[in-house]
Amino acid sequence: MLYLLTAVIAAALLASHALGKTVTGLFKSEVARLHKGQFITKFMYRGDAGLVICQVDNPSLAAEKESRLLLYPIVDQDWDNLSCYEILTRAQFTISISQEEHNQTIPFQSSPTVWKALYADRYTCQEATAIPSHGDLRFTVLLLNSDSAGNPLEHFSAEEAGLHTFYFLLLLAYFVASCIYIKPLYQALRKGGPMHTVLKVLTAALVLQGCSTFCNYIHMARYSRDGIGIPLMGSLAEFWDMVAQVSMLYTLLSLCVSWTLSRGRKPQSRPLQWEQSPASTAVAVGGVVTQGVLLLWEQFSASESEHHSYHSRQNLAGILLMALRVTLALLLASVLYQIISTERSTLKRDFYLSFAKGCFLWFLCHPVLVLTSAIFNEHQRDKVVTIGVILCQSISMVILYQLFLSRSLYWEVSSLSSVSLPLTMSRSNQRGRY
Repeated sequence: MLYLLTAVIAAALLASHALGKTVTGLFKSEVARLHKGQFITKFMYRGDAGLVICQVDNPSLAAEKESRLLLYPIVDQDWDNLSCYEILTRAQFTISISQEEHNQTIPFQSSPTVWKALYADRYTCQEATAIPSHGDLRFTVLLLNSDSAGNPLEHFSAEEAGLHTFYFLLLLAYFVASCIYIKPLYQALRKGGPMHTVLKVLTAALVLQGCSTFCNYIHMARYSRDGIGIPLMGSLAEFWDMVAQVSMLYTLLSLCVSWTLSRGRKPQSRPLQWEQSPASTAVAVGGVVTQGVLLLWEQFSASESEHHSYHSRQNLAGILLMALRVTLALLLASVLYQIISTERSTLKRDFYLSFAKGCFLWFLCHPVLVLTSAIFNEHQRDKVVTIGVILCQSISMVILYQLFLSRSLYWEVSSLSSVSLPLTMSRSNQRGRY
């Protein structure tokens, strides 16, 4: 079931299209009339030296149709009750398209402001006039913010600025950590042990997150140069992250439910063992399928496909996904409370409490960060959620690794010898004593 869901997610994401801030397409008179102006894109400008560049391949046809690009700063107002002429006249800037290229400078913005671009022509508001079959205009629109030198060369919108640097630093941290820990981790995976499956899933999820970070970095590095990037890389980044999400959910649910079911049985010689049963598997698969469906729904219900993480998207699917994570956190809290309240061993209680911290951090970071982001400015909210979720889930993985990959709480509460445990910290010349 997990592999089938992964295949469905891959097919859906790789078939999707991600928009950049160098927008290409066709100016369509029919679409402009139907929607009182054809929506082209939106962009958040900051500071000064903002620039819009509009290029068309047939300027003579554009002049005949009286084509123009309209720029609006987005404000909280109701546009539905306005007539077509009222909407067109409210544009702050009107770019008459009669040449191959037109440039429009955006005035100084005291605070980052979202601007949207619409296309209109002489037929947009004249519903009684038939639209001649002249064909459509192919266009390219570039939207640029100022860079550190004050030149309009930055393709990133204000709410995206800094994400490229973040992914670079995160990728660097992954590389340094892998250089330090890859050998002992490989030895631990070869050695096996009672929690070998957990270690494999944790490692797989960490590798998937690293792949997601790498794809995001490559995509945004290209995006910073041309405003388009590599949409396939952006889709792959989201795909790897989604697979990591569902694999971690399956592991955490399976562990908690299997530990609960084993409490009523005869004490085992191998405590804290991950035992798969029909009940634990059904709960874990149910949670995975539900989360996978919501993740896919969230992807395709977004009004515009962005090149960075889906974590910050706010729509019905995103709200349901956060509600699911809160529900799962409450379920895990109930399960772990039952275990801890009946556990007499202080060491085992400490182990379960540390495990609970890792679980709650993984599930609750997204809802908490979404609520917390409300205190930030609009252009900072997406970055707070995206960066915060990635960092919190990475910390959660570190907590779980500390439990299962070192001679710590798990080593102390296990009745197994250190030889069968993953990655003990004992020196090789001391292992004979245990």
